[in-house]
Amino acid sequence: MAFPYALVLFDLDGTLIDTASDIAEAVNRTLADWHLPRVDETVIRGWIGDGARKLVEAAFAHAGSDASIDAVMPGFMVHYGETLLLRARLYPGVRETLQALREAGVAMALCTNKPERFLAPLLDKLGIASYLDARVGGDTLAERKPSATPLLHLAARFGRTASECVMVGDSETDLRAAQAAGMDAVLVGYGYARGFDLHGAGGRAVIGDLRDLLAVT
Repeated sequence: MAFPYALVLFDLDGTLIDTASDIAEAVNRTLADWHLPRVDETVIRGWIGDGARKLVEAAFAHAGSDASIDAVMPGFMVHYGETLLLRARLYPGVRETLQALREAGVAMALCTNKPERFLAPLLDKLGIASYLDARVGGDTLAERKPSATPLLHLAARFGRTASECVMVGDSETDLRAAQAAGMDAVLVGYGYARGFDLHGAGGRAVIGDLRDLLAVT
């Protein structure tokens, strides 16, 4: 396989793993702690992608609550950990794609806004930890996506220029981070796009199955 990039940076939620049900449960348990009504998962899916705090801020704004997010976050993080592995699953084709890239000698890393301490349990549980040679979470560095910082940090770790890397994600956050870093972006159409026009966004490609990444030229 002639793949045009030496390093692939993968988003996690909505790209490799469908975690929306578990994230929604954590949000709803937190809302219940504050005597607020539950929110349908389909609504919560639209808030995923910019990190835990932004997610909670959106949920409490939706509920019309003026609670201090600083006061809410500790409880949310407890629930986040409790629900982490309830129903999380790999999207179709993920394992096959990672294996094909590994066999082709392509390096792979995780670049997500999920807090770093939750990455290892998820990756180990779903059996893909060994494919990802490095990981950056939303709190690993001083900045997170859509900043270019985590992408450039990973490129430097592997000794690669931006032109040798591609960011694979599902949202505007991933695209903007790639653009800021001077990298190509491939967007998946099955994740948490949150109403973002993937096809008109200017990415290298939009794919409906991660296995289609292998055909990007």
